[in-house]
Amino acid sequence: MKTAKPGEFDDDFYASAKGFVRIFMTLVGRIDAVGRENVPLTGPLIIACNHVAYLDPPALGCMTPRPVFYMAKKELFDIFFLGPLIRKLGAFPVDRSRGDTAAMKAALRVLQTGAALGIFPEGTRNAARTAEPQVGVAFLAARSGATVIPAFVDGTIDAKRFRQITVRFGKPVENTLPRKASREALAKYTDDLMGRIYALRENIDGN
Repeated sequence: MKTAKPGEFDDDFYASAKGFVRIFMTLVGRIDAVGRENVPLTGPLIIACNHVAYLDPPALGCMTPRPVFYMAKKELFDIFFLGPLIRKLGAFPVDRSRGDTAAMKAALRVLQTGAALGIFPEGTRNAARTAEPQVGVAFLAARSGATVIPAFVDGTIDAKRFRQITVRFGKPVENTLPRKASREALAKYTDDLMGRIYALRENIDGN
């Protein structure tokens, strides 16, 4: 029986696509996950992750033990075949050229259904870590009360055959933000969250 989910999401299609992507990632290199036990299997969830390559969303999605919904730049929805495809996977558009309140409302609706939302706080691919992280994750956490966990994907940049890809999930970050948190509180929470995300990279490098 299909579960009610936001947008045009299709459970069966998602499951098939997830299996295909996992096989593809295995062919591109090796992929594994650490800390999957930190991912709650039910309830509203925000997974905040670093972003260095196009493969990050599928890598994170195929290793997370529940469906993950993403914001995707609106231009992708205009591409023949790709737009309908990512809609069936639960993606919804965001206009990155401005503050997109419609996208934030859509993200809140996803969380209100009890689903998991994957977000890259830096807003774009940021291998050099020069992009300033946005406070959208903190805002959504404050408004929804969702559990937030950090994640780090390693090995997707310049991915080559037999290169190891690792997805590491951290422990939940305590969400003490009031529903109408100040800009300063949102920024502080964001800085702490980014520190936890990149601390996971140090754990990977140390293994």
